[in-house]
Amino acid sequence: MSRRSVARFAVVAATLLVLLALGLGFFLLSQRGGDKPDKDKSATGFGDEAEKAGIDFHMNFLPGEQGENFKVNLYDHGCGVAVGDFNKDGLDDLYFVNQLGPNKLYRNKGDGTFEDVTDKAGVGLGDRVCVAAAWGDYDNDGYPDLFVTSTRGGNVLFHNNGDGTFTDVTKTAGVALIAHSQTAAFFDYDNDGLLDLFVTNTAKWTLNEKERGGIHFPGPKDFWEMAESPKEYNVLDHNNGDGTFTDVTAKAGLQGKGWGGDVAVFDYDGDGKLDLFVTNMFGASQLYRNNGNGTFTDVTRQVLGRTSWGAIGSKAFDFSNDGRLDLYVVDMHSDMWLDFTADPQGSSYDLKKKYPTVLGPMLKRDPTKREDEQRYADLFKIRYHEVLFGNTLFKALPGKEFKEVSDQAGAETFWPWGIATGDFDNDGFEDVFLPSGMGYPYYYWPSVLLMNNGNETFTDRAKEAGIEPPPDGEYKKEKTGGKQTARSSRCAATVYRDGQLDLVVNNFNDRAYYFRNHFPKKNYIAFRLTGAREKGDPPGAPGSNRDAVGALVTLHLGKEVMVRQVHAAGGYLSQSSQTLHFGLGERTKIDWAEIRWPRGRTERIDNPAINTLHKPTEPKGKAER
Repeated sequence: MSRRSVARFAVVAATLLVLLALGLGFFLLSQRGGDKPDKDKSATGFGDEAEKAGIDFHMNFLPGEQGENFKVNLYDHGCGVAVGDFNKDGLDDLYFVNQLGPNKLYRNKGDGTFEDVTDKAGVGLGDRVCVAAAWGDYDNDGYPDLFVTSTRGGNVLFHNNGDGTFTDVTKTAGVALIAHSQTAAFFDYDNDGLLDLFVTNTAKWTLNEKERGGIHFPGPKDFWEMAESPKEYNVLDHNNGDGTFTDVTAKAGLQGKGWGGDVAVFDYDGDGKLDLFVTNMFGASQLYRNNGNGTFTDVTRQVLGRTSWGAIGSKAFDFSNDGRLDLYVVDMHSDMWLDFTADPQGSSYDLKKKYPTVLGPMLKRDPTKREDEQRYADLFKIRYHEVLFGNTLFKALPGKEFKEVSDQAGAETFWPWGIATGDFDNDGFEDVFLPSGMGYPYYYWPSVLLMNNGNETFTDRAKEAGIEPPPDGEYKKEKTGGKQTARSSRCAATVYRDGQLDLVVNNFNDRAYYFRNHFPKKNYIAFRLTGAREKGDPPGAPGSNRDAVGALVTLHLGKEVMVRQVHAAGGYLSQSSQTLHFGLGERTKIDWAEIRWPRGRTERIDNPAINTLHKPTEPKGKAER
């Protein structure tokens, strides 16, 4: 063969090899979804599968408030998401809340996908600005009912008919309220086996004339005008057991101090009565002890000391595996000093540091800002010795005491809104997801995934776990007023699925995320509790509320203790799965588990089977405290 022939042969062979490689590459891509490949299912972390799951919800903002004519008001707080099993098939369903356009209810089909059943259910409510939602079986008929809060459009209570439909019973139930509401939570404050209703409210910060042809009342022209609005106060409605409620706020002493945001419901002192922690958007948060006689006492200073000023989200969970519920509070409003033109990711400010004032490093750098700081102090009556400007993590200690450990634990973050907790990697320690950021006209700021290191510290692993950057990029393709629009998240909740926890996120003026859990499989145990109380039981009948809100399950594994609580709504405009999930890691045996039902009875389960979802129902007729 001549040299020329050899050269031609070599060229042809090389070309064939290239074409073969390209063909193989295109084949592999085609097996993974073309030019939009799915995340490797063996990868460690989360992958957004909202589209694949059939979740097409888009939270729409009010263009006149948060568009190119951006106003600093509470419309930029966005809307919530509530997880609950509305049809009692054992699967977590999703309810998304919207400002402009209908809310949406998605039924979990059990095959990894969801079906939009909003129209059939009749819970769309596209005629008002909605804020948050909460599930709760207030009549103990076995089907969770739905409460939706609104900004001056009227809150709504939907009764679950048990056939996939709901009926608006707001007026007949006696819970009609037109206010600037935020979080709602069903819980049994008086231990009578009936879920009561608590609603946080902010202030009368909207103007008096509704937008022409619209559904909302415009916000004021600037922040200071909004901040000077007359305060509104929280509401506690007592469940009368006959389908109606009575406002008992004044007697209970739970009006609060205005600007109420989120609520964490938990028994901080272990006396069997559910207490309340309520965040304050422009002040110190409050911890209320349940006195057991229909009243509550503010014990914030005695028990917690200084709390976060301007807090948004709050959540009670055991981050240290000592069998006690700790309390995590995130503060967004004292991070609001950054101006529109400043990129926080390129800032010389230390954004994970607490400062002694509202304006923080701006005041340190520019002393002329002291006048603005004084205006804040005067307007909000700030008592600097009672607050911290930043997140707070209160570790529960023996003897009903708490210690603030946020800095030591690595729990200080920037621009956080909500809190979703759970053991995402099933290693036996609860982790934390914080939806974060501001959106237009601010720069992008990432959400945070605080993975628990097992030594009472956290590390942000949002990037390596697939949470960051956002699935569609940090900035939206569509511009606002000719400028780039940063994506931002507002609230999140956990969804239980086959021994793991997924994350659902409602974003501001954007589509929702459904982060499927792809962490490697590890051992776990889970519990779905049902209280003994049933519809039609006479007053004083034994048994806890059907949802078992407030129940505790404690695992004993040698010297290690883990605890989970059946939560009411909370975490900011959100409600997570009420299935209690424990990651176990490589642990293969549980010595015993204890269930403490809300009305006091306890049950012991020796050597419960792992890698199993247990479904205990509270025994009826046993003595209660």
